[in-house]
Amino acid sequence: MPSLNALRAFEAVSRHLNYHKAAQELSVTPAAVKQLVTKLESSLGAQLVRRKGRGLELTARGVSGVGDLSSAMNLLEISVRKMRRSAAEKQVFVSVESSFATAWLVPRLESFRAQHPDVAILIDSNQAIGDLSGSHIDVAIRYGVKSQSGLIVHRLFDDEVFPACSPTLAAGPPTLNELADLEKVPLIHWNLTHLTWAEETRKWFTWEGWLKRANAGHVSTAGGLHFSEYGQAVQAAIAGQGMLLASWPILREPLEAGRLIAPFDQSLTTDIGYEMVATTENGRRPEVAAFIEWLLSAVD
Repeated sequence: MPSLNALRAFEAVSRHLNYHKAAQELSVTPAAVKQLVTKLESSLGAQLVRRKGRGLELTARGVSGVGDLSSAMNLLEISVRKMRRSAAEKQVFVSVESSFATAWLVPRLESFRAQHPDVAILIDSNQAIGDLSGSHIDVAIRYGVKSQSGLIVHRLFDDEVFPACSPTLAAGPPTLNELADLEKVPLIHWNLTHLTWAEETRKWFTWEGWLKRANAGHVSTAGGLHFSEYGQAVQAAIAGQGMLLASWPILREPLEAGRLIAPFDQSLTTDIGYEMVATTENGRRPEVAAFIEWLLSAVD
């Protein structure tokens, strides 16, 4: 195998196409980077980088290997990060949608901290779905996950979706007796078009889709308020600004407290739900295993 430093230098040059920028990233001189790349080319017997105007470009041979090389460097970085973390404080990174975190997970974390005071829980509410095997995330709570090899998947909740609003809006006027009366009140829409992974969620949380499944596809869903964050949509509904499609696991507390009510009898049970997901590798770490065990026991 060629020198790891030479491979690292070439990978940095391949991204920047500039010796000076690669040198800044690696904290060495441009001459040292160029020398390492030349050493790699000599070892392989092939030119990998050549001049193009004032910059650089990869040759065909350079392009052929740089993708796998970048992936390998990323894996090395992840491995080093894990080893550094294992020597420091025990931490569990949890990726979870912000509304679920606020409504269900965070209020219950105190019991986990009481049982495991030496473990820090870090919440990542970024809505982007990443590859668990290639990121810092240890445990994810996802909606509508399909089982895959190498993943631990546990169903936390089945879901039930139904129209909900504030008691004031439900009291009227107008009177709300049947789904057709939805045309008389503002509808609160949760826009999911910006989330490429949310195809299954869209089937249940768009008014058009829900009404069609409830055999009320003739009801108009025009107008109303639109939100990209479900938590904001929920707050608008509690404030009496419109009718929301409610997810029972997320909104159980405001529904039981009476801040939201379901004015109609119609409710649909989904064929997907909230899942706990982790890689088998992460699941072997004691702190992650402890969090998974606690999470499953906390589901009521």
